[in-house]
Amino acid sequence: MSELFPFKQVMGFVFSLILTAVALMVYFLDMPFTTGMTVLLITAFIQAALQLVVFMHAGETGDRGSIYTNLYYAIFIALATVFGTLLTMIWGYI
Repeated sequence: MSELFPFKQVMGFVFSLILTAVALMVYFLDMPFTTGMTVLLITAFIQAALQLVVFMHAGETGDRGSIYTNLYYAIFIALATVFGTLLTMIWGYI
């Protein structure tokens, strides 16, 4: 019977709720901007990784190597786009 209970998914859901509560506390505790943004970014990345691994089953297939390769490539493209935009639009290096 215990093998039928989705323990991993329930714990992922509880951890998602905890991460959401931590992110919500940034608003209610009136944190400074830098501290609040740091907490929000960290909780957002943990939440995204949790969703990918637990609920989208990224590591449970036999094709996990290509899934993680595509994921790392997408993260690289996203970071290059964000920092490229900051470099040209905000920091003025062009």
